[in-house]
Amino acid sequence: MRGADLIAQKLHQAGSRYAFGIPGGEVLALMDALNLAGLNFTLVKHENAGGFMAEGAWHGLARQGTDAPVVLLATLGPGVTNAVNVIANAFQDRVPLIFMTGCVDGAEAETYTHQVMDHQQLLRPIVKASFKAAPGALNAMMDKAISIAMSGQPGPVHIDVPISVAESECTETQKVPNYGIRADQVPSGEVLEQARALLGSAQRPIAIAGVDAVNANAGREVEDFCEAYQIPLITSYKGKGLISEWHRLSLGGAGLSPKADQSLMPLLADADLIVLIGYDPIEMRVNWRNPWSIKTSVIELTPVLRSHGMHHVSHTLEGDIKPTLLSLMPEEEAGIVSDESEWLRDRITPARDSLMADFAAEESGWGPATVFRTLRDVLPDATVATADSGAHRILVSQIWECVSPRTMLQSSALCTMACALPLGIGHKMAKPEDPVVVFVGDAGLEMGLGDLAVLRDMQVPFIVCVLVDESLALIELKQRANQNPNLGVDFSATNFPALADAYGGHGVWVDDAASLEREAAAALERDTFTILACRIDRRAYDGKL
Repeated sequence: MRGADLIAQKLHQAGSRYAFGIPGGEVLALMDALNLAGLNFTLVKHENAGGFMAEGAWHGLARQGTDAPVVLLATLGPGVTNAVNVIANAFQDRVPLIFMTGCVDGAEAETYTHQVMDHQQLLRPIVKASFKAAPGALNAMMDKAISIAMSGQPGPVHIDVPISVAESECTETQKVPNYGIRADQVPSGEVLEQARALLGSAQRPIAIAGVDAVNANAGREVEDFCEAYQIPLITSYKGKGLISEWHRLSLGGAGLSPKADQSLMPLLADADLIVLIGYDPIEMRVNWRNPWSIKTSVIELTPVLRSHGMHHVSHTLEGDIKPTLLSLMPEEEAGIVSDESEWLRDRITPARDSLMADFAAEESGWGPATVFRTLRDVLPDATVATADSGAHRILVSQIWECVSPRTMLQSSALCTMACALPLGIGHKMAKPEDPVVVFVGDAGLEMGLGDLAVLRDMQVPFIVCVLVDESLALIELKQRANQNPNLGVDFSATNFPALADAYGGHGVWVDDAASLEREAAAALERDTFTILACRIDRRAYDGKL
């Protein structure tokens, strides 16, 4: 058995089933070992896309009850540097990504410099840990790497594997992980009792839930908690679907839209109790700093102690989200809180109505909001949506209602472009029965065109909805707001239907809602991808965000 085989077997033992990357001579043994161990290796066109495909697969597996790390493989030098963006994204977006890189042996690196750099020094600021594989310590290293990647807030872990370690005979045999079975961590004592008392007496409560509640698979517990105390729920974009966004207590996702904030911020300012459920404000923009008074009672449920300083908290319950929620549920004899409160009737319901009106389809009958509402109406409830960064993402994140968690995927903390298509591809690999729609701007799709080749080879129905406005619309909006000249944001149109045909898919121009509805339905029946190229005006987002 080679060292690479033991590394791969430890990943399979931890539940890993998907690996993505581009091979180089330094990682051939690792790639072979991953395949032999039972991990499905996918050749990608760029390491950045491979990392997002891995994240999409992780979400797809998690929705089926498998909580395990995913793998990105890169060769030394440019393979590593190409992946820096997606590794930083995994760190900020809390994704358990094992990033394995090949490297030359230490003695060789002293005199051989071609493509040689210190991978660990480059990556340490954006990973939870970085290891260099050494003979005789592979079991211990892999146990550490997997445990760190999955614990607390998940995140990327880097493993640099010298060629000799990967290819040479290994003296170790695979062992059971030495970290044992972890018990739930549940807060107790006076702070817990104070939190229960606050919940029982609050007249104007509101909750915010985020990525840590999603990663804890706590959707059912969040819904039960909100219903028991009749607490309306705002989520971050990552938290969309923790309760169905058709639920009367749901106020949808938030964090990027000033228009949505006009309805939500007054509620936070007027609440007498705020409950933060796995809420990591790394997703939120600057106006979400200190959105409530330091006099407001704030209960935070968190798996890790927060040190961001974004807002005031009065009671911290550090522990696992699901059992902590259960420990806060009202006693059986206390019954369920009435759903006829003035807070819900006079403030929450009008806020929901206002949000619906603010993000309604265009009265003209065509525009980005009409695109998103039409597709939400025509596509099945189980459809998984992904969104690239840009103006369209802000709008679709407010419009697209999710009925369960992990059904709208995006780069929410790093907000990087060219993520939506590979996220959707990875999810489709791991959970092929679910329809997938990708929302992307024309510039974002052009940035990651190579991913269409991976999608072509899958031969599955898949919808890519590209908003064609020939502009970096969000940046152009900011230019105008700052009275800056139009510079570096506009470009000529690409013939996306012709591009789809060149890549082995199907493409069509769409200019009205009826055509969009018809073409979306047809796309679900094809054994290939469909690009719906929706032409909109360059200033179609004005006043909508």
